[in-house]
Amino acid sequence: MRTIYPLLIVTVLVGGTMLLAGCQPQPASTPTSTAEAVEVAPTPTAPPETAPATQAALPLAPTAVVRYVLPAIQLQSIEPAIAGDRGITLGGIGSDLWHGPGDAPNQFWMITDRGPNGQVKVKGKNRRTFPVPEFAPAILHVETGDGAIKLLQVIPLAASDGAPVSGLPNLANHDDEGYTFDGGSTLPYDPSGLDTEGLVRTSQGDFWAVEEYAPSLLHIAGDGRVLERIVPQGLDYSAADYPVAAALPAVYARRNSNRGFEGIALSPDEQTVYAVLQSPLDNPDKDVRATARVTRILALDRASGALTGEYAYVMEPFGAFDPGAVDQTDMKISGIVALTADRLLVLERTDAVARVYAVDLHAATNLLGTRWDDPATVPSLEAAPDLAAAGVTALPKSLVLDLGGLPAMPAKIEGIAVVDANTLAFANDNDFDLGGFDSAGNNQPGGVANEIVVVALDGALK
Repeated sequence: MRTIYPLLIVTVLVGGTMLLAGCQPQPASTPTSTAEAVEVAPTPTAPPETAPATQAALPLAPTAVVRYVLPAIQLQSIEPAIAGDRGITLGGIGSDLWHGPGDAPNQFWMITDRGPNGQVKVKGKNRRTFPVPEFAPAILHVETGDGAIKLLQVIPLAASDGAPVSGLPNLANHDDEGYTFDGGSTLPYDPSGLDTEGLVRTSQGDFWAVEEYAPSLLHIAGDGRVLERIVPQGLDYSAADYPVAAALPAVYARRNSNRGFEGIALSPDEQTVYAVLQSPLDNPDKDVRATARVTRILALDRASGALTGEYAYVMEPFGAFDPGAVDQTDMKISGIVALTADRLLVLERTDAVARVYAVDLHAATNLLGTRWDDPATVPSLEAAPDLAAAGVTALPKSLVLDLGGLPAMPAKIEGIAVVDANTLAFANDNDFDLGGFDSAGNNQPGGVANEIVVVALDGALK
């Protein structure tokens, strides 16, 4: 029988607010170095009843949790080109989290999503709003310490000529139309706009990222310039202000709107980049969303840019995973990390519940170039009633860590990084802490902060 060690929850006093287990963090401005350690008796985590029979050992148990909070930083202070930030502070940085083998233990790389955005209902229909349309998605180099996240460097993403790119939707009839903050006026489509999510950094200092619009993979220079965007075949990005290659299977253009590529990983030898879809494709159409549980992981050779693999990942049934979930669309994949060339960690979640699973690529069917990439295949991979009967072996899963046993964890965990063999770090997405807008058009924040949460484990990641 495994020994479950006492769990240490570190509560951090930030900006005069004590972050206690189970409490909602509040905005902070000037963190202090005060920290208090409190021992609590954890509830042993166990594999969910829906876990595959191939699951190996019991999941790892957390032994310590330390939280770091991003203080309030006005958008205009980091991106002077913004005409007016409507009182919105930096946020959305939890879209992903990267820690490289050469990075200091308390330093990470993060990336924002497309920027502040929301929805308002006009004439009975939801409209996607962009309160600060000039915002450029950015890569952030950060450092944790004294309970706070400190910005070391901000790298706005840019076109080939160095001009910042926006986070606006790209293509009519493929992306939602963008509107001003009040939903009253339309914004132009921008084929160069990016809704970035996952991020990795190579030892040479360049980046790879994924985004949700196309969806696409991005190769990014160290200064933020987009070197290449790899999109599904059949989409026209000829007007983009950087090189674009239509090299992904055409079926990926059927991504669920706002649910494109969400996570990215880099193999330890830096030869392979992996990308995962947040949700099953709308394949053959949107009706599949009600029951579809199969999403896809792609593998790409970094040197040649050629795809080398594609694998089916089966998400957990929503009711067993999170009793508070409404339907299967509440399930999402938000991040991946490569432990080896064949073994990945996958962060599967709802807004309230998050778990980390390990998958083995070599034990699954490589679907790349098969009929499952053909949009005409019936039934589609997403609609297939029985993968095994269809000749597909999905990725075998084993539970590594259940974050549900940690009362200090924030909602919407989207980023995951390996700090060392016994430590994982997580980040949440606070959606730029958007609340309502007052009569002057300024944001009324809801008090949700971006955090990095470092979790020590009682065993080594393998």
